[in-house]
Amino acid sequence: MSSFAQNDSINKAELAKISRELDNPLAKRWSLVFQENISINSGNLVEGEVISNTFFFQPALPIPVGNNAVFTARPVFPLVTQPNFEEDPTGNTKKTGFGDIQMATLIGPGNASGWVWGAGASFVFPTASSPELGRGKYQAGPAFMLFHLGKYWTKGLFVQQWWSYAGNNMRNDVSTMDFQYVFRRNFGTMSIGLGPTVSIDWTKKGKDAVTFPIGLGITKTVKMGKFPVKMRFEPQYSLIRPDDYGNIWNIRIQIVPVIKSPFLD
Repeated sequence: MSSFAQNDSINKAELAKISRELDNPLAKRWSLVFQENISINSGNLVEGEVISNTFFFQPALPIPVGNNAVFTARPVFPLVTQPNFEEDPTGNTKKTGFGDIQMATLIGPGNASGWVWGAGASFVFPTASSPELGRGKYQAGPAFMLFHLGKYWTKGLFVQQWWSYAGNNMRNDVSTMDFQYVFRRNFGTMSIGLGPTVSIDWTKKGKDAVTFPIGLGITKTVKMGKFPVKMRFEPQYSLIRPDDYGNIWNIRIQIVPVIKSPFLD
């Protein structure tokens, strides 16, 4: 993180430029994503409201390929606190530990403006420290992103699909999709907008298969010490959620330090 020590005077215009570059999931800059998700859940299986929590660390270390293309493999290392329904059907007893590691791989242009896209594969590994915190299956599937980075607006879609192909034979097969939709208005080093993730479980039917949140949050890129940090706070409310057990509110807090890439001057 001492990478910006050679230039202690990062000005507002440079912070705004860095902020816009990081709007592209295939940004050429290296960063470390720390994200906290505090969720309020309810449903027919629990009494009242139940709070769960997922904290994850995601290093983003893209590698340039050719003149303008970028390859990235983004692993997500989660620390999860979930209700332990086996011990307590009300959901009031919690279980904390490591969840399944997820990794998306993408290749595409690393532009900071205009249309940008990326395609690749996404994987889930059954690394959960206890059965309640993971699916117990190896999973894989396609990943795709399409973004438009305008002067004032950022719009985009990031889609991942997973099918199970190996793992614990006693656990249910998996077929799920996540897609994140992004719509933000940029004000230099700050932006206002939303970027929730819609989840679909293809093994279920109707309303129980979908969690569809909306939200409104604020993002700000600042200088901390000698390096830039992008921060985000975004509450989200689920318009559609499963009746048995689903997410009502999710509070997303994100801190993203920008570190030195050996591939950039």
